[in-house]
Amino acid sequence: MRFRHLKKQSNKLKQDEPLKTKVKYARYADRIKAFITDMFMIYIPILYIITYIFMDGAADFQDSELAPLVGVSIYGLVYAVLIAKYGQTPGKKAYHIKVINSKTHENISYFRAFIRFFAFLFAATTLLGLLLPLYREDKKSLHDMLASTVVVEIQEEK
Repeated sequence: MRFRHLKKQSNKLKQDEPLKTKVKYARYADRIKAFITDMFMIYIPILYIITYIFMDGAADFQDSELAPLVGVSIYGLVYAVLIAKYGQTPGKKAYHIKVINSKTHENISYFRAFIRFFAFLFAATTLLGLLLPLYREDKKSLHDMLASTVVVEIQEEK
């Protein structure tokens, strides 16, 4: 009878323990390279389409106050959709990194991905927010902390 009681207690303790999964945080250099890749693969084509299809050229684009805002907004929407659906953008996929929820380690929602993008814009203006991963053990930037996300390396399937 005593053995059953001890076994029930040990099973209960095992169930109450949180799941501690080990993740490998993405290197800062890979994050920067992924960002640059995304700029060339997503943002530049958006700017090109706005400049030469919807406007009369580079001079009109430079004179417009609305065109850059539209370009950044479209990029933010595309970025949020890709992060919410796949956890990766083309640049992140190229460097085998992924954005996940820091607590559940699952893909984030569209709304959280959109918030993360605009938090990135804020962090980029302060520059300090982008340098935080160099000093943190979990490699989180300011926009990762605000959105409760983390960028991790994913294992290649062989």
